[in-house]
Amino acid sequence: MLDNVVLGVKSRGVPKADYGPRAINLLAEVGLKGFENHYPYQLSGGMQQRVQIARALIGEPDILLMDEPFGALDYQTRLLMQKLLLRLWEHFKPTILFITHDVGEAVFISDRVIAMTRRPGRVKRDVRVTAPKPRDYEFLGSPEFTELEHELVLAVQSEVDPDEVKNKAA
Repeated sequence: MLDNVVLGVKSRGVPKADYGPRAINLLAEVGLKGFENHYPYQLSGGMQQRVQIARALIGEPDILLMDEPFGALDYQTRLLMQKLLLRLWEHFKPTILFITHDVGEAVFISDRVIAMTRRPGRVKRDVRVTAPKPRDYEFLGSPEFTELEHELVLAVQSEVDPDEVKNKAA
């Protein structure tokens, strides 16, 4: 797994002295200390996602692009990964463009949520999440979370089933 994490920086010719210690530290940061020599098939889905995050962070990017990274995970693992992502953001401070179809996930991890229209994709709703970070699971039950999630669900619903929204307005 360690070879997987360092593949990108190694292939760019970065000296091992520069990335080696950083890779070990990143694996510890994502909770995978002791798994450095495991193969991907020996890891759970959540652990594999942690490897991918470590692989992305080792190059010290300014921006992380994440397209449905937690979509295939069970609910508990997904919550843990969301908290991990928030913690890593606090530590490394990259801009994260996080694409998800889970409105609650978007509200929990984001400072800004942009809901898109169907084709052609345009901005439907642009919502700021002002809750302080780091966020904990208590935020999931807060009035702010509930209001934002409801607003975004209604925006998305009007794209999926516009007739339903019209009927409710009548």
